[in-house]
Amino acid sequence: MKIRDLTVHHLRIPLVVPFRTSFGTSHVKETFVLRLETDDAVGWAECGAEEDPLYSSEYLEGAEWVLRHQLVPRLLALGDGLSAGVVRDALEPVKGHRMAKHVIETALLDAELRAADMSFGRYLGATKTRVPSGVSVGIFDTIPELLDNVRRYVDQGYQRIKLKIEPGWDIEPVRVVRETFGDDLLLQVDANTAYTLRDARHLAKLDPFDLLLMEQPLPEDDLLGHAELQKRIATPVCLDESIESARDAAAAITLGACQVINIKPSRVGGYLEARRIHDIAEAHGVPVWCGGMLECGLGRAANVALAALPGFVLPGDTSASDRYFAEDITAPFVLEDGHLTVPTGPGIGVDPIPEALAAFTVSTTSIPVS
Repeated sequence: MKIRDLTVHHLRIPLVVPFRTSFGTSHVKETFVLRLETDDAVGWAECGAEEDPLYSSEYLEGAEWVLRHQLVPRLLALGDGLSAGVVRDALEPVKGHRMAKHVIETALLDAELRAADMSFGRYLGATKTRVPSGVSVGIFDTIPELLDNVRRYVDQGYQRIKLKIEPGWDIEPVRVVRETFGDDLLLQVDANTAYTLRDARHLAKLDPFDLLLMEQPLPEDDLLGHAELQKRIATPVCLDESIESARDAAAAITLGACQVINIKPSRVGGYLEARRIHDIAEAHGVPVWCGGMLECGLGRAANVALAALPGFVLPGDTSASDRYFAEDITAPFVLEDGHLTVPTGPGIGVDPIPEALAAFTVSTTSIPVS
């Protein structure tokens, strides 16, 4: 495969409602999408990094810089030996920067699969034609606001509700949501590393609410802390930020640091590594689900395909497009009976709508390929 052109579209897409987590509030989706052209096809990918290094150490400006100055030159040096399957090994000397690696590997894979007339789902090993959809509900100023939003998503048919929590916004909102919507509601919480092991007794107060899981309660580098926390609480611990590779997943499972894993392809360096994590977890009987980074349609399409693999047995954050955007850059993903349909077209199965892409693009740059 030879890359003929690489174009970066910097996007700014308003969110329908602000999204607040323990590390900040987002009003718009800032991202960039990469257009990769080969002799045979055009591939697309969306960067999962955020504007600031708050969710992880990566951020948009840094991801584009390392892509331009480190990753692309190394891949171009491979000449005719370039393919998506060699990206991980070729970029191994560059430490970290998994979100930047994800975007170039995904664009290459999309182009390869389009040229081969094969869908992402078929290539990855999908066994489902549609996937159950959950929704992530942010932090609000008041509990009535929270209840209004949860009620709206329940009425829309979402299969699972995830509540963001932080110190001071945890026990009471979870209690009220559980009492209001009943025991049949699939409910989980996400702390985004907001607690420490000293909070174990406090976090145990969530046990009576029969939660599916408690996601990433402690700092991402504290696997031993998570293992100890799991001994002290009944709610299953799920790891997100702590899992950056299949090796991390194997270590966490061995240590007893988690009973569930959230797989975000952008966080782990791409869909091929995401599949490896899925395979390790499935071999150990550990359920996984597909997380998200508020992706637009390009990233959402590939995530939905990944979520159709057999080990993804819990509803993921693969919400409909209108959960976040009044208008997407692709044809919108629409919730049907609480599910999203897995794209079947070549590659990721969707394309940007030129007018929408232009409307949300704030700048365009090229990465030299010769």
